[in-house]
Amino acid sequence: MSFEEDILALIPQKPPFVMVDRLVYSDDNVTRTSFIVPEYNVLVSDGKFTAAGLMENMAQTAAAGEGNLARIEERPIDIGFIAGVKDLEIFELPSIGEELTTEVKFETRLLNAAIVTGKVYRNEDLIAQCEMKIFINKPNE
Repeated sequence: MSFEEDILALIPQKPPFVMVDRLVYSDDNVTRTSFIVPEYNVLVSDGKFTAAGLMENMAQTAAAGEGNLARIEERPIDIGFIAGVKDLEIFELPSIGEELTTEVKFETRLLNAAIVTGKVYRNEDLIAQCEMKIFINKPNE
């Protein structure tokens, strides 16, 4: 399924802490988003999107995928928390105005936890990647 969505309807984060612009693709295990780094973003420093911003971008991409599933299943959006980051590699920090494409794959899901791998691209160039453990708070279960 490939489409554009109002991203704020799919993620629990709200401005000014939104690090994704558009849901590009989502299925049960893979989600892709795009994001144009704005000058006013809280995780921009000295004209560059920081490592923390790249990690949050990957986490919010995972959240967008989960939000899309919640929308399809007609249930409330769950809130996730980064529980750990492993093998973080930042090859280059993107500049203001650059468009990023982020892909997150759910590798493992167990109860209220998930392990995902995330990759951030600028054009075709891989600029960041990591594995994240995400705890998912499901208050409605």
